[in-house]
This record gives sequence, structure tokens and C-alpha cells, in this order.
Amino acid sequence: MSEITVTLPDGSDLSVDEGATVEDVAYAIGPGLGRDTVAGVIDGDLVDRVTPVYDGARIEIVTDQSDEYVDVLRHSAAHVFAQALQRLHPEAKLTIGPWTDEGFYYDVANVDLDQDDLREVEAEMAEIVEADYPIERVERPRQEAFEIYEDNPFKRDILEREAADEDPVTFYVQDGWQDLCKGPHVESTGEIGAFDLLDISAAYWRGDEGNETLTRVYGTAFESEADLEAFLERREQAKERDHRKIGRELDLFSIPDHSPGCAHYHPNGMRIRRELEEYIRGQNDRLGYEEVWTPELNKADLWKPTGHYDNFTAQGEMFNWEQDDTEYGLKPMNCANHAYIYGREKRSYRDLPIRFSEFGTVYRNEQSGELSGLLRVRGLTQDDGHAFIRKDQIREEITQTLRVIEDIYGHFDLDVRYKLETKGDNAVGSDEIWEEATEALKDALESEGLEYEVEEGEAAFYGPKIALDAIDAIGREWTIGTVQLDFNIPERLDLTYVGEDNEEHRPVMVHRALLGSFERFMGVMIEHFNGKFPLWLAPEQVRILPITDDTLPYAEEVAGELERAGFRVGVEDRSWTIGRKIQDAHERRVPYMLVLGGNEEESNTVSVRDREERERQDVPLDEFLAHLETERDEKRVEPDFLGE
Repeated sequence: MSEITVTLPDGSDLSVDEGATVEDVAYAIGPGLGRDTVAGVIDGDLVDRVTPVYDGARIEIVTDQSDEYVDVLRHSAAHVFAQALQRLHPEAKLTIGPWTDEGFYYDVANVDLDQDDLREVEAEMAEIVEADYPIERVERPRQEAFEIYEDNPFKRDILEREAADEDPVTFYVQDGWQDLCKGPHVESTGEIGAFDLLDISAAYWRGDEGNETLTRVYGTAFESEADLEAFLERREQAKERDHRKIGRELDLFSIPDHSPGCAHYHPNGMRIRRELEEYIRGQNDRLGYEEVWTPELNKADLWKPTGHYDNFTAQGEMFNWEQDDTEYGLKPMNCANHAYIYGREKRSYRDLPIRFSEFGTVYRNEQSGELSGLLRVRGLTQDDGHAFIRKDQIREEITQTLRVIEDIYGHFDLDVRYKLETKGDNAVGSDEIWEEATEALKDALESEGLEYEVEEGEAAFYGPKIALDAIDAIGREWTIGTVQLDFNIPERLDLTYVGEDNEEHRPVMVHRALLGSFERFMGVMIEHFNGKFPLWLAPEQVRILPITDDTLPYAEEVAGELERAGFRVGVEDRSWTIGRKIQDAHERRVPYMLVLGGNEEESNTVSVRDREERERQDVPLDEFLAHLETERDEKRVEPDFLGE
């Protein structure tokens, strides 16, 4: 029998027989690992332990000590839910039930469920878990599978599409109940230590609004009750921090029905956005970018050579239409427009790097069921940038960009994790180009001493990417900024520069977004800070609270002095008690309040209160103003005039 070679996580190669499975690889490494194998990861995809490997594959063995184990556990919990549901509602038709980052969901049809029904299903699930049924993988002939699902059009659709070339197909069976599934799963239902059904929503079959509406049940599962309780506590915190809720409370933005997936920024929200724009303009200046603007409406021909047109239209993500026998579209990205500007002039090697930045609004036709406040939108404005560089400039360009990114995220009190996303199935260009670009990004990360994870197959179609995941105040990861290296688009658009040898050469293109999009970043910031923005970002930085109407003139005088120094100030002139005025300012998360009465007016001082309810009286206004300027200019995260 011939042999193939697979690569292990430490980079070493292992020869195994052709046709070997993940489990065979584990046994070849060691008998103990073989016995402990639950599943595997092949080139970034989580698979069943009996999945065959292939020559050149990167293999990771999953045991109950692996990070991926919880995904396998949750997949099995989805099956336990489905079995429990069909015990109680035999008429329910199952569709799909994948694991997710936070748990699992299962889409079902032909059954009416509400939140109260979930408790009954949970009780049935508990019995299934307690019984500790073995979960067995069974292969069945394709025709038999069609017969099993004679009355289930959803499973038949899966057989005709995802499993079109498979015969036999795989089922997973527990206590006589079965589900069409590729796996992986744990060995028995008793391994699910703790679970909870979280919510119900509507969903469209395959996410298409033209298809049948289904009931989606969300759940989660963990190995232990302690892990589940910690998750549920974080989930409650997340509900309190929901940017849509806080956005309404602070009057930051709205997304009305007449503009689905497109945000309206209210004055308070626009103040935050303008601060972010000016901050990023400063960082772009630091990196040597020149700002440009390109139109949102273009002929579709602009994106066809780059591959964007095929990629976005295949996914149904591009807004395009035909008019006067010409196809137009709303731009889904800015890079083709920036490449056009570069290509209008003859460039010399001495000119490079040439860098263009743009706060460019782009549009993606996201499914309505996937929209989520500012975090998933159809219209978004990127803090986009493209650098056109020589190959010998790659390391310096990437490393200086990463250094600026480190500084930026520090100003938002965010830790950053780096992920290197490699070539996927939809990639364009040669393997050699991809390997060269990927190695260049690795070199830049390692030269800066930055730890990173490799995400196999997750890159954009035109080049590998460093994805920046920010960790927020309650431990959630958000992919925000990106740095991508692209050898393909310059080739496809015939971009050149004249080298020192007077010959034409291809530039390399760096795509980077420091914050990502303003919409997503603002959504993350609202939740990260729980609406308690740093002074420099706060829509209202200081609110002045006169105790009586008699001190209103002094309040206006103080406000004028602060405004002349560039601060956003409000004067509370409503006929409220001082207690109510303070309460309203706290609810609006204003960083500082100045309480003014007759004593303060006589001594030309202010009484300072912050949103953490710390107070200090008889503060000279000059002293407070000097601190405000320092706190703002240094972009400190917390109001700290009153200390601890």
C-alpha cells in the first residue's frame, strides 16, 4: 500500500498509509493518543475521527483536553435537543443543527414552540443525558436515506446538495433515534455535563428570505455546571451592554425600517464617530497615507478583473443592476478604486510606498436575518487604506502598521489577538504567490515578537490576512481590524512601477483597516465601555448642574470657558431638584458633573462629581480645566480627576 505524508501541529511530517483516518494518525503518533481521540482538525476543519486524511494535510488530534472539544460536545447537545423535541413533538421536522462559538442552534419546522416550551424540552434532554446513551456513527445507502426522509424536504435538500456525491451517507444514532450528520460527536450523551436552552427566533431555510420560515432554538452546553454558570453570567452582562439598548438610551443611532441594515447617526453618535475619524486621520498621517475619496456607484466592470465581482455576486452580497444595457453596482470594497488611482500615473521605484486612505462607504447585501444593529449591517464605512509597495518593503510596511495598531487598541483598553488567515478554497492566484505572501506576514509577526494563531483556509480570495481580534471588558472576541498582503490584484490590473533597472515591475498591495468599519467598531465600543465612554469620546463631556436658577448665569459663564477650550458641555437648566439633575447625568453616563451654587459662584470655584459618584468641592476652575485638557489629549480611558 502506498503512503502519504501529513503535517502535525509542531510542523513535523508523519507518513501513514493511503486511506488512513484521523484516528489512524493518532495511533501512529502513540497508542494513548489514539485511544483518547474524539475528533480531528484537517486543514482547519473540525471532522470526525474516522475521516480519511490526504497527502499534504495539516492534522490536529482532538481529545477531551483540546479547545475544539467543546465544539464537538455542543454538536452532540444539538442532537440531544433534537431527540428530546421529537420525543415530545414527533411531527417536528429537523433541518440543521450546528455548533456555534457560544453553543448551538437547531432549525425545525412543522411545530409551534414558545419560550415556555423550552423548559419541557430541557427536562427531556436531562433524561437523555442521564441515560448516557452511546452515540454511534452509522453508514446507510444513499437511497435508504432518501426513504428515511421521504416526508422531510429539508433533509432531502441536504442529500441533494451537500451530500450530492456521497454514497453511503452518515447518520448518528442514540437510543434508536437518528440524524443525518457528518459529525463529529462525543462518545455518549452522558458526556454533556451541563446545558441550557437560551432563546427562540425565526430563521429562513438556508438564510434565504424566499424560503420557508423555520423556528430556530438556541442553546449551549459545557462540560461542567460551573462553566455553564459563568457563561450565563457573561450573557446577562452582554444583555445589559447591548449596543442597541444603550444606543436608544443615549440617543446615538437608529436603524429604521426604511433603511434596513444602514445606520442613522444622531448628533450624539456623530460626535463619537467624528472623534474616531479624526483620531484615525492622525494615525494615517503617522503612517504616511494620503486621503482620497472614491464614489460608491461604479460600473460593474470595475470589479470583474480583480475577482471581486464573481466572488460577491456568487454569494449574493453585491447590490448590482442593469441600466441602459450597462451593469452598475454599489461598491462592496474600496481596493479597485484605489488601484485605479494608482494606475493613472507612471510610477517609479522611488515613489513607493504610495499609500491611499479613505473613509469609504461600501455596501454588502447581507441577509435580513443576519443583520444585528451596528455589528452586522448592509452599509458600512471602513477606515480603509491601501499601500502599493516593492517586495523589499513588505516587512517594514507590515511591522510599522502592526506597531500603530498596538498603540491604537491601547487607547481603547483592548487586548489584541492576532490570527493569520491562510489560503482558502476560493483563492485566486498561484500557490507560489500565496506561499510567498503568507511567509511575509509570518515574518512580520515574528519579527515583532507577536504571538498568533493560524486559521487555515480563512483568508480573503486575493491574499492572506492578519485578523485582529479585540478582547472586550467581559472577555468576548471581536474581529475588527485587518492587514492583508496581495500579490494578485496588481497582476490582474496590470499595475506596474519602473524599477532601478528601468524595467517594469509589479507592486505588492497591502490592504489594511485599523478599526475595520466605524459601524462595527462603534458597536463594540458601546458594549465594551457599557456606554461609559472615555472623556475624549464622550458625546457630552461635562454637564453643569446649577442648584437654583439664580446660579444659571454663573453656569453659562463656566460652560463658555470650557467650550472655548474645545469641550462638549451641557447646562442643565430644567426646573428639577439637584438630586434629579445628578441622576439624569449619571444615566446619560456623562464623565463629569459640575455642581454650582451660591458658594461656588462667590469663590469662583466648582464642585466636581464624576460618574463613579466621587465628589470634591471648592475646586478652582483653572485646575479642573487643566486636568480635563490633559485627560482628553492623553486619551485616558477613565475619568480620573478625582482619583481612586
